Amino acid sequence: MIDKKLVESVVNEWLADKDYFLVDLSVTPDDSIVVVIDHAEGVWIEDCAELSRFIEAHLDRDQEDYELEVGSAGLGQPFRVRRQYEIHVGKTVETQTRDGHKHQGTLTAVGDDGFDMEVETWVKPEGAKRAKKVLLPMHFAFGDVAYTKYVIKVK
Repeated sequence: MIDKKLVESVVNEWLADKDYFLVDLSVTPDDSIVVVIDHAEGVWIEDCAELSRFIEAHLDRDQEDYELEVGSAGLGQPFRVRRQYEIHVGKTVETQTRDGHKHQGTLTAVGDDGFDMEVETWVKPEGAKRAKKVLLPMHFAFGDVAYTKYVIKVK
């Protein structure tokens, strides 16, 4: 079986001088390698191909036969690493807490323990006849979140 740490070190070597970052890496017992990368401005197919060739140049197919897939995190897919949160600050995201509550709003900050959002909600001020929209700041601990993903807006 191919050593996952070996593949990870090869990937990190390729990433060292680039703005790309590793989102996920898996190696199955049947030597199927899946590498997922991301970038603040999106992932180009040419860079996936370059990374794939780089990995292949550092692994010996005569020693281990393997299947290799290199791809992007995918627009609209749940975030897997903190850096994905960081590159989406100021953008609209949807998060679902582990207790099933969904919230959509603007990601405003990311910290060590979680992240902050401004969520637009209806509030009826005391004595008012109608509710009005207000921005409600909310904090979410990473451990309390089932998923967070970027919201694709179609105009």
